[in-house]
Amino acid sequence: MRILLVGEYSLLHNSLKEGLIELGHEVILIGNKDGFRQYPLDYNFEPKYLNLKIFNIPRKIIYRLFKFDFAGLEAGFRFYLFLSKLQNSDVVQFINEASVKTTSNFELYLMKKLCATNKKSFMLSTGIDYSTLTFYIDNQSKKSILQPYFKNPKEDKEFKAFYSYISKGHLKIHNFIKERFNGIIATDFDYVEANSKNPKYSGFIPCPVNTQKLGFKELVTNGKIIIFLGISKWSYHQKGIAFFEKALDIIKEKYPDRVEVITTNTIPYPVYIELYNKAHILLDQAYSCDQGYNALEAMAKGKVVFTGAESEFVEYYKITEKVCINALPDVDYLVQELSFLIENPTEITAIGKRARAFIEKEHNYIKIAQQYLDVWKS
Repeated sequence: MRILLVGEYSLLHNSLKEGLIELGHEVILIGNKDGFRQYPLDYNFEPKYLNLKIFNIPRKIIYRLFKFDFAGLEAGFRFYLFLSKLQNSDVVQFINEASVKTTSNFELYLMKKLCATNKKSFMLSTGIDYSTLTFYIDNQSKKSILQPYFKNPKEDKEFKAFYSYISKGHLKIHNFIKERFNGIIATDFDYVEANSKNPKYSGFIPCPVNTQKLGFKELVTNGKIIIFLGISKWSYHQKGIAFFEKALDIIKEKYPDRVEVITTNTIPYPVYIELYNKAHILLDQAYSCDQGYNALEAMAKGKVVFTGAESEFVEYYKITEKVCINALPDVDYLVQELSFLIENPTEITAIGKRARAFIEKEHNYIKIAQQYLDVWKS
């Protein structure tokens, strides 16, 4: 098969592409390199000129005054220039409802062009889209990255962009997907319930992880236990970072000679990885039901990860022993879980081994690629 993957999100499409190639298929990936992460791509539509310093200041001024970012237009135009190279695939799959992240009218135009020149069209539900946003708004008690906003609407800077997914312009995109696409695939349990009643819902497929690229090293706990918290200013409230910070303050006071805490804030990716590789325990997020890609990669490396592991995750995979720690926005609970690990370091090693085995079994990139092929062909 010839497969076109549109957009990238934390190496999901890259890992899927690697699995599909192993199975003998031809794959083209067009996306955004995401700045410092520099995702591998066949075609890159990332804004080039409007990211230059000479244009960046006036661009920011215009955005503050009119809430319009011209970089989105450049991304859309650069994508448009690739259209002639993105035809005649058996399947085109979009990373989400706004894969190009241009204006809603331009996004819909580009989507229609791709659907008209390729055979089947699928969309992933990963991150926020119309269905997940409306579901979370209607079910505010459900654990989600929007809960911090529901509890404190004043913290709206992180969340404003999400609400573009329920604008009139974006609703046209959502309706086109419902009418024209062959299927919608949920990539983890945070998106399953929101899409399950959609007639185009094609089921849940776990994220593919290429463990050959992620070295496993058994955790040694005969020294200090190293705990890592990587903060991004763009997702501070969404991930419940304040709860982790407060828990770590207590842990440092409770175990001054037994732990080392590494906290970073919006640092370059290579520096982030170098520091996180030293850790035994990684604090990821407190408002998810399942693991995102950052958590899955850390688990593949054998880290003990505090992330989403709610009942639907446990039941689906028939988990009998912990492969990660279900994080909650509750300081006392986080302190309790961290304290147990510090006082029982052999459990850190055991969870790390189980985490790696879990990723190898349930997220194998070739196995997952085959699951995609089965859904696309059905």
